[in-house]
Amino acid sequence: MDAQITRIEAQTVAYLPMTGPYSQIPEAMGRLYGWVAQHGLTPAGPPQAVYMTPPGDEANAEWQLWAPVAGGEDRELDEMGIGVKHLESFEAAVTMHRGPYDTVAETYQELMDWMLGQGRSMVGPPMEVYFSGPEVPPAETLTEIRFPVA
Repeated sequence: MDAQITRIEAQTVAYLPMTGPYSQIPEAMGRLYGWVAQHGLTPAGPPQAVYMTPPGDEANAEWQLWAPVAGGEDRELDEMGIGVKHLESFEAAVTMHRGPYDTVAETYQELMDWMLGQGRSMVGPPMEVYFSGPEVPPAETLTEIRFPVA
């Protein structure tokens, strides 16, 4: 596994808090990016997700989808349940997962072991950055895994 500690730059994101199964991701991404376009915001990077609850109880999972945008003022969640917020820079243990999403748990464990071996600890929820669209075959899908660290 190729992992490193890197600084993630500050960014502004349109965000959509979600609960429940991850099978909602495709529809929720469509809602989020439709909202971004509707509000005249310019996408500024690949879509991202942050997972606030540990794996195991997907029915009650809490997570957010993020659409990085250029500029944009912070906005509270609106009637569609979408808002805009600024994220500060942070250090993260980072690696790239290549393959279907249902095998990402192995990469999570490898990154966790590597991070602990570096004397680091997680200080926030895990994040994923999606570099592949739905048209990419599952075996070639690229997902960056990020663990905020101290």
